[in-house]
Formats: sequence, C-alpha cells, structure tokens
Amino acid sequence: MKLTKLKAALAVLLTITGVTFAQGTGTGNAKGDEIMSIVRDFKKPDYTTSNVYMTLTDKSGKSEKRAVKEYGREVNGNTTIVMMFLSPASVKDTRFLMEEKDNGPDDKFIYLPSLKSTRRVNASEGSKSFMGTDATYDDLSSRDFEEDYHEYIATEDITVGSTVYKNCDVIIETPKDKKSSQYNYRKVWVYHVDEAAKIYYPVYTELYDKNNRLLKKLSVSKIEKHGDFYIPMDDKMENVQTGHTTFIEIVNIDTTTAIPDRVFTQNFLNTGK
Repeated sequence: MKLTKLKAALAVLLTITGVTFAQGTGTGNAKGDEIMSIVRDFKKPDYTTSNVYMTLTDKSGKSEKRAVKEYGREVNGNTTIVMMFLSPASVKDTRFLMEEKDNGPDDKFIYLPSLKSTRRVNASEGSKSFMGTDATYDDLSSRDFEEDYHEYIATEDITVGSTVYKNCDVIIETPKDKKSSQYNYRKVWVYHVDEAAKIYYPVYTELYDKNNRLLKKLSVSKIEKHGDFYIPMDDKMENVQTGHTTFIEIVNIDTTTAIPDRVFTQNFLNTGK
C-alpha cells in the first residue's frame, strides 16, 4: 500500500526528529519469542583471540584509533571476555574482564594503570560509558531472554554500509521491568545468516531512551565464517543525540587455539600475564 502525502510527510518528520510510533504493543508474541530464542542460541567458539581496532569519532569529525587485544571463552553458554588496550598511550595497559552470569548482573572488573589496581564495576554504573565509547557497561552484557518481551512486527530488507541484508525479521524488545534497562525499548533487525543451520544474528538495532526518542544505532556490516562459526567482524554504535560514534573492527581472529584459564582472572588484569 502506498503512503498518502500526509503519511509520507509524517514519515519524513519522524526521521528528522528521531521520534517513532513503532513501539509495538509492549508485549511479546510467539513468533518474536521463537526468533529471539534462535538468536540467543547463536553458536560461538570455545575460545577466540582477536586483534581489534576501535575508532572513536566525535561530531566534529575528530577521531582516535585504539588497538585492543581481546580474549574470549565460552563455557556452558556463558561468555567471558578480557580486553587489553595496547594503544594509544592514554589507554595503554588498561584491562577489562567481564564474566557472564546465568542469574543476576554479569561480573565486570577493570584495571586502571594510573591507579595500579583492579576494581569491580558496580551494577549502579551500568549506564556509564565504557572507556569513553558510545557503549555503556550494560551495553556490553547480553540481557537474559526472560527479561524482555519479544514482539515480531515485520519482515524487511535493510542496508548496513554496503551490505544489503534480505528478509530480516523486525523485533521490538521491551523490558518487562522498565527499571532493569536504560532503554525504553529496542527495535532489532534479525538476519538469517544460515537458515538451514538456524543461525540468526541481529545486524541492526535501534535503542530508544525513556522518552521514546531514538538514542543509539548499532549495526554490523560484515559477518564471516571462520571454521564452523559465523563471526561478526565489525560493529558501529552511533549516538544520534550527541553525534559521537564508535566503530570496532576485528582485523584477525583465531577460533581454534585454547586459552589458559589464568587469562580470565583478576590476577591477569593486575599483571597482564
């Protein structure tokens, strides 16, 4: 059905202001639950070692490029990651550990070289920026499936960078407990990476603030297969209200080499070895 002139004008207005009425009903449906349960079960390697570039750009176009070494481990469906900042000098030797938990908030610890000590990141700090990026500490964690309503609303194509993702499922995710999230709701485009293997991945997400205004966009433009695993090789988070962006790119990744348990400890954060 074609838009009337009034509807077309309204669509343009909503794009400019960042306001949307596509909030869903605030409840889930069976198709939404089915799709997001497949996303939840996205298969990950037991171990990953990655070299990552992180580029932070402000609204004036000034940017800072960071080099990061990242280690990942998957045990019983829970992910543990360690990030080591290598450059520039302003963040060098900062180290971060996050351990995913089944129930309750994930454990997060950060080593700050200026203080020569590791401290726990408290749950009350969840809405604070992680290392000056557009991601908050809570953004780094995956929400438990049961915490949100999942409402399927449409199937459509979406373009991210130069990549066209066909037939994405559009899902509205609404927190059951509004206090549990810094966002009022999230609108997610889920791409069927491998339909036969039931591998689905969110390639574009819009995050709306407590006033239902678009706050951030999160996008993935490249997914590659490494061995038996599909790996998102980049992501871009844009704060549309401040004009600041964070672009993360994996330049190489090893999904086959086991990583010693000692790497995923606070002692490793303190020593780097």
